[in-house]
Amino acid sequence: MLRFLTRRVLGAIVILVAISAVTYFLFFVLPSNPAELACGKNCANPDVVHDIKVRMGLDDPIYLQYWHYMSGIFTGRKMPDGQNCPAPCFGYSFADSQMIWPELKDRYPTTLSLALGGSAAFLIIGVGLGMLSAWQQGKSFDRVASSVSLLGNSVQIYFIGPLAIALFVNNLGWLKNGSDPTWTSNPGASINGLILPCLVMSVIFWSNYSRQTRSLMVEQLSEDHIRTARAKGMGSKYVFYRYALRGAAASIITIFGIDLGSVFGGAIITEATFNLHGLGTLAVGAVQKEDLPMEMAVMLVSASAIVVFNIIVDAAYAIIDPRIRLS
Repeated sequence: MLRFLTRRVLGAIVILVAISAVTYFLFFVLPSNPAELACGKNCANPDVVHDIKVRMGLDDPIYLQYWHYMSGIFTGRKMPDGQNCPAPCFGYSFADSQMIWPELKDRYPTTLSLALGGSAAFLIIGVGLGMLSAWQQGKSFDRVASSVSLLGNSVQIYFIGPLAIALFVNNLGWLKNGSDPTWTSNPGASINGLILPCLVMSVIFWSNYSRQTRSLMVEQLSEDHIRTARAKGMGSKYVFYRYALRGAAASIITIFGIDLGSVFGGAIITEATFNLHGLGTLAVGAVQKEDLPMEMAVMLVSASAIVVFNIIVDAAYAIIDPRIRLS
């Protein structure tokens, strides 16, 4: 198991280095000049642009700039203008000339909370509904659940979000409108403010997981080892949970690992729908302001989170199916 995880971690490091290198070098391939962007749209003085270029360290060779940038993330660095940037150092924002990391640190809990909460919601609802559909295969519940799943797979967050706010917040008053979490000061209010966004975000995912789980469970229930277990006198519920569910779980985890990128994408749309202040809205603002250092920082942090979660998914997969550890 340790060797399996070591290989996955080393592979993840290679992926992150490749992502960071490609992203950083694209930063300089863009037609716009980073020094001119930092100077502002109304800045037309070449001398000022040159001074900014020197102060930002953009006059160094590109490979040296990349090394300073990446090493600064882990060890911190002294910026070319003499300012000390402690680790993790992602440089300065073009928009407000402030350090990037404090802004990321403030925004990241919202996106992470949405991703984790939404994932928990659609896994519990989707897998649970799919299991019940497989258990009631061919019956009324199965047909109704399949229809609901198909309908859920057809809607989008930006459509169902306002409807959910109007129904559950404004009319019924059952739930609170979405709000940014403050876990350290008020965890109760944080949970209450994330219930509706997480449920809305989960709709487009649990509908797919419901159909996938049902299909996998039905396939497992038709396997020879299931028939053998039943022939030995094992109860239907024991066979269902002990053999069929475990056989389907590996495939469900694989699908979840593939969907991790989509989960973060769904979190970004949910932030915009519920006016939450996470990495998604930060990235959109950075694009609008042409704040390239902020764009790159958001991309690196998001990619790192996805890679880490994929390692966790691989570990869970290896626990369920020990044969994977040998591959």
